Order: sequence, then C-alpha cells, then structure tokens
Amino acid sequence: MDLNTDRLAQVRREVQALGRKASVSAADVSQRDAVYAAIDHAEAELGGFDIMINNAGIAQVNPIADVAPEEVERILRINIQGVLWGIQAAAAKFKARGHKGKIINASSIAGHDGFAMLGVYSATKFAVRGLTQAAAKEYASAGITVNAYCPGIVGTDMWVEIDERFSELTGAEKGRTYEKFVEGIALGRAQTPDDVAALVSFLSGDDSDYITGQSILTDGGIVYR
Repeated sequence: MDLNTDRLAQVRREVQALGRKASVSAADVSQRDAVYAAIDHAEAELGGFDIMINNAGIAQVNPIADVAPEEVERILRINIQGVLWGIQAAAAKFKARGHKGKIINASSIAGHDGFAMLGVYSATKFAVRGLTQAAAKEYASAGITVNAYCPGIVGTDMWVEIDERFSELTGAEKGRTYEKFVEGIALGRAQTPDDVAALVSFLSGDDSDYITGQSILTDGGIVYR
C-alpha cells in the first residue's frame, strides 16, 4: 500500500521474483476508506494475511514557533490516523477469520525522545507508541499482538530531506546534520534499512509471540530506555 505506483510495481516484481504472491494497492493511508479497501483487496487476492505493518509516515523539520496549522493537520493525518486505520482494518480481518495476527507500527527514536526542530514529528511518534500500547491491551484477548519498532538514523530519502531542511534553517553545510547525528551513534555507523528489517522480521515471526505492547528501539545506541 503506497501512493508511489512505481515503488509498488518494483516491490511486486521483487516479491514475484521470489516465487511468491504479491498484492499492491495505491492508497492514501490518511483516508480510512482507502485503507479498508486496500486490506479487502489484499485479502481477496491472497486469501488472507497474518501480519500488518503500518510503515507509512512523513517528517517535518521546523521550529515549534513556525509550525503552520496545515502542516500539523497533514502529519497527523498520515502519521497517526494512518496507523489507527491500519490497526482497525487489520484487527477486524483477524477477528473475522478467528485467528491470531500481528500488527507492527512504525515509531521512531523521536517517539522516545523529543527532537528539536522535529517537535510535531516527535509528537506523532509518541502517539504511535500510545496507540500501540492501547491496541495491545484491547486485542490481546483475541490473540492479536501489537508492537512498534523505533529506528534511528537510517540512510534513506527521508533523512536526505531532513538534512536539507536543517541546512536551510541553520546554515549548516549539506550533509553535516546527518553526519553529526551519525557521530552520536554508539556503534559508530548509520543504520541501514536491513537493520530495521531484521527487527520487523523478528516481530513478524513466532519468536515474538509472547511480546505485545512494546516499542522496541533499533538505533545502534542513541536513545537508552
């Protein structure tokens, strides 16, 4: 589920190249009906599913004093409502089929520690942790676990955008903000998407069956809880 149809097509090809089925839907996660429709589509094409990963999200870099109402509304719709609709839709399917399931939400180190210039983003990621805990309590009796993963400084397009925005606001040389964050990582390197995928894979598997309501950090040593 994504708005980027090129990326959807690429993921479909990669999954099918492994000899597996793939169902993709172009959908805006901030729209509840669109999320439910995408889940219905996946169920119809795949015959059901056992894991829901609510991964969509955006970042905004701005001092709190400069945050505009429309910016707040947009990030809340995507980062909070998108997760909420995903939880609702997946849990409804799991319960209707009478089987256990796993719901995994994307939080962040910014959901454990508020970051300057990322105040509203941090607030949304704290909210994801709250939703994760509440949903874990509500759905435990149905055998549904709900957890979150909290990445750190990952070498992705989002961090390129964050770095560029910090440069605009502070006058720092492009790339320097990212470098400074990486320098603060205890394990001495930036995180890769594979590092994040390893935790998500664990939370998706049988070894995590007795874990629920947790927001697990995977950041190489930035935030300690």
